[in-house]
Amino acid sequence: MKIVDVVESTRPIKSNIRNAYIDFSKMTLSLVAVVTDVVRDGKPVIGYGFNSNGRYGQGALIRERFRPRVLEAAPDSLLDGSGNNLDPHRIWDTMMMNEKPGGHGERSVAVGTIDMAVWDAVAKIENKPLYQLLAERYGDGTPNRDVFVYAAGGYYWPGQGIEGLQREMQSYLDRGYSVVKKKIGGASLAEDCKRIEAVLKLLGPGQRLCVDANGRFDLKTAIAYARELSQYDLFWYEEAGDPLDYDLQAELANHYDKPMATGENLFSMQDARNLIRYGGMRPDRDWLQFDCALSYGLVEYLRTLDMLKENGWSPSRCVPHGGHQMSLAIAAGLGLGGNESYPDLFQPYGGFPDGVKVENSIVRLPELPGIGFEGKADLYAEMRALADR
Repeated sequence: MKIVDVVESTRPIKSNIRNAYIDFSKMTLSLVAVVTDVVRDGKPVIGYGFNSNGRYGQGALIRERFRPRVLEAAPDSLLDGSGNNLDPHRIWDTMMMNEKPGGHGERSVAVGTIDMAVWDAVAKIENKPLYQLLAERYGDGTPNRDVFVYAAGGYYWPGQGIEGLQREMQSYLDRGYSVVKKKIGGASLAEDCKRIEAVLKLLGPGQRLCVDANGRFDLKTAIAYARELSQYDLFWYEEAGDPLDYDLQAELANHYDKPMATGENLFSMQDARNLIRYGGMRPDRDWLQFDCALSYGLVEYLRTLDMLKENGWSPSRCVPHGGHQMSLAIAAGLGLGGNESYPDLFQPYGGFPDGVKVENSIVRLPELPGIGFEGKADLYAEMRALADR
């Protein structure tokens, strides 16, 4: 048993939207196929992965550093103790050979993308959904296939206006989401409050709104927003300042006693640990958004979950960024609090397998081997084209 190839293609996911910091007019991602020599139903088992939106494609790093290390390794060194499956942890160690500690930037995205594909292949080789495999290996053996999801949107669109924002948010509510998210920080505080109030008018009992500043604010502005946002019953106030400004996050907690969220732009267990140590995050109300696809993959995410447990945090306070099926599987298998969802954006990479419906912000994961990409026809068409080329 061995990996015979790692194939990467950089794909556009461009859109004319923007948040408080960046626009997505030239956004890309890396799509990866990990091809094995294991045959099922007359075809090789192939694992697929891709990185989350907001970070660009990682083709050069994958092709020049991480792919060669995997393919040049002795095949047996990448297998688990039984010799009957790949070992994601050994593959991760192989990819990180000759890499210095620290430097948790773009390489964490490249490794995380390959790692996603490896886990997809491992679960397919065992002919199990990834969430079932994770529950058996690292959980209590029983996954929770019903996963909370919220609809992420509310970007700044050219010419959108308040009515356009309301139409967008209403469409999410109509599709079964009870929690929706919009961006702040890309307009004035007064204008953002008008946009927030316009969305709140749409919400019925049990429906909530999150807001996300995408790290735009300095401390003074973050506090000014906190004072205004305190008048609303928000699900959370997300990423007010630079993701590595733990002092800002800690001070903000003194001015905003309602739930906050951050972590999507932290790319290692060590960064996550520093947030817990120094960021003033409160385990009784705040949310952690670490995204395995951007932070070295599930192998590193397991370390992060162990660190959180040691510091008194429940995995149920984790709701990952990214809107992809990998985090859905992790949420179901390891008891996370849910997952982000992009109902309309960044397609075909976001969303769920065909036929999966959202009801009161809950989706039920189907029983598909691996991560379940094959159940989403438009996405799987892209993946098959990559593997077959």
